[in-house]
Amino acid sequence: MQTGNNHTKPVFLLSKASPLSADESASFSKLATTHNHSALSSRFSAFCASANLLCFPDSSLQTHTDAGCVFSYMCSFTYNNDKRSYTIGIFFWESMLKKGTVMPMPDIQDKLPERSFLPRSILSKLQFSTSKISELKQVFHASDNSTMETMIVETLSDCKKAPSPGETKRCVGSAEDMIDFAISVLGSRNVAIRTTKNVNGSKQSIMIGSVKGINGGKVMQQSMTCHQRLFSYLVYSCHSVPKVRAYKADILDPNSKAKINHGVAICHLNTSSWDPNHEAFFELGSGPGRIEVCHWIFENDLTWTVAD
Repeated sequence: MQTGNNHTKPVFLLSKASPLSADESASFSKLATTHNHSALSSRFSAFCASANLLCFPDSSLQTHTDAGCVFSYMCSFTYNNDKRSYTIGIFFWESMLKKGTVMPMPDIQDKLPERSFLPRSILSKLQFSTSKISELKQVFHASDNSTMETMIVETLSDCKKAPSPGETKRCVGSAEDMIDFAISVLGSRNVAIRTTKNVNGSKQSIMIGSVKGINGGKVMQQSMTCHQRLFSYLVYSCHSVPKVRAYKADILDPNSKAKINHGVAICHLNTSSWDPNHEAFFELGSGPGRIEVCHWIFENDLTWTVAD
């Protein structure tokens, strides 16, 4: 995975590359070329185990999901009023990102089940499209009206929603596709990937330590943030919106003042196209276009910028 510089890539992203060997990738890719992927479907158990996919009897999915949300703060961070449950503390003012501020941190822990990306050679054969749902159901053994079918349909539908004004978005299922999309959005191979270091401070009060603006704290016309979606293989919903500032901040225990985490935060400076019922406005007490909205990058979510 080349990005044109020597910036350290998050361990999580590297660890989620497909575990398939070159021979296994070639073999499963060949099976995926058959009519309606019937050959790949017949080897589902082996494919699932070797590729580290999310595979389960339909009833067991209930242990991984809740009825209104696919464990990601994207349940709150959308541009639509989707009547999902929200967590207080997700959004904050940009002015709060200064040394000494005490503020609540939401639960930033990644609760999605373990999965890996697929290699591009296989992914390209499995068309990620609402028009190909029947074929995807066959490959992943999703019966009609099953929870697995619901997962496939909802993720495809979410990924195919039209972007908001000024937004560029795409769902990716391979590390290579994510990198290529980031480079195309940012217009440079000299990119940096960042995420919050760990989950320490979740669901408690934290103190902000030293703060540094990414790219010198300048307003960025392009950055890209990627959030996980629930699917059999690892899928990220990546989107870019203009006019953001990004920050790195030490996160301290408010009592001992000890450093417990290193967070990455994004501040959206243009909220004029956001839904008036967006939870950020209820939480911060304003409306579209009247305030900036900031949020932390949650565990295993990623933000991409041109490297400093």
